[in-house]
Amino acid sequence: MLRRISLSLLILLAVGSFAAADTWNFDKAHSKVGFAVRHMVISTITGSFGDYDGSVTIDSDKPETAVIDVTIKIASINTDNQKRDDHLRSADFFNVEQFPTMRFKSKKISMASDSVFTMVGDLTLKDVTKEVTLTGKFQGKVDDPRGNTRAGFSASTTINRQDFHVSWSNALKDGSLVVSNNVDINLEVELVKSN
Repeated sequence: MLRRISLSLLILLAVGSFAAADTWNFDKAHSKVGFAVRHMVISTITGSFGDYDGSVTIDSDKPETAVIDVTIKIASINTDNQKRDDHLRSADFFNVEQFPTMRFKSKKISMASDSVFTMVGDLTLKDVTKEVTLTGKFQGKVDDPRGNTRAGFSASTTINRQDFHVSWSNALKDGSLVVSNNVDINLEVELVKSN
């Protein structure tokens, strides 16, 4: 009997905490999943992924409990150069035929202030899942003219592409890499609260 009551209480607590959380969807027209990488040491190439899907579940009173889950279609990569994009989709880099998506799922969020946060999560790219840490800033929340509630945040991190088997490499005469191993990831996200 006691065990049944305890189980019932646990279920009620779980449902109560879930009910307090809201789901937010990405507004892709006003968001960007971007990256930057050094080319031949002397310049920086930027790009983005245009096709992705996911959601953010968050209790407004407890932002550290947020869960972010995003899946990105790698074939949607765009660096404003078709030849380069095709090369990036190939087996030399992302190998989209075998690994069409990458995924990020948050595990822990720490609030340094009301707006500054650190987010730890698992990034799965190709055949590797590795923990990464992003630092970010909550940009605020507004109600738009159509009655939707919107929120925005920015976040960034740097990964080593070799860690994820994105391993094509070529070197200049001095040994410098044509494409840097370090890739900066930059997110500018606008979310719309589900009704």
